[in-house]
Amino acid sequence: MRRLPRFGRGRLLLILAALAAVGAAFVVVMNPVGVPASGAANLGGTVNTKWGKLSTLDRQLLVKVRQADLWEIPAGQQAQQRASAPRVREVADIIWQQHMQLDTDVRAVAQKLGVLLPNEPNGSQKSWLREMSGKFGSDFDKTFVLRLRAAHGQVFAIIAKVRAASENSEIRAFAERAMKFVNTHMSLLESTGLVPRRALH
Repeated sequence: MRRLPRFGRGRLLLILAALAAVGAAFVVVMNPVGVPASGAANLGGTVNTKWGKLSTLDRQLLVKVRQADLWEIPAGQQAQQRASAPRVREVADIIWQQHMQLDTDVRAVAQKLGVLLPNEPNGSQKSWLREMSGKFGSDFDKTFVLRLRAAHGQVFAIIAKVRAASENSEIRAFAERAMKFVNTHMSLLESTGLVPRRALH
């Protein structure tokens, strides 16, 4: 019987290296950079990451901020055409531009931590946009300020809670950045003189 040709040591090492490279590529595809190796961050509960534990509340913060961006950016753009008061238009311009920056930030943090973000506003936010789309002039000004100030008050409370309790260094740093934006926006909206008492919560 003829003996099967033997692989040289160099060729064998080359084949093993190629198999290892394929295996490594498969791992990268199945577990992209930034996704915690301990499992998907969106399964609920607390997971471990290299920046510390990531809780359900931490993920909720990223989702809430992303949803705020998704409706306040178009709301600010609407104000450029529909608002009558120059101060409202000025405030709206600042807010939508800063939400563009915040949206870039939240998406980067979410990608790093492996958190899936929504691609559209929630039901209430969509209804607020529809409400504003039917108004012009002073009616638009009042509705715009009411809806945005009330929404900022709600998300501010969530940011503060997460900043105080989070064990994740990336989330804490993001919460501090987000809090500065939201605090600025509340002050800007209040500077219009149109914030009703029911928006203060």
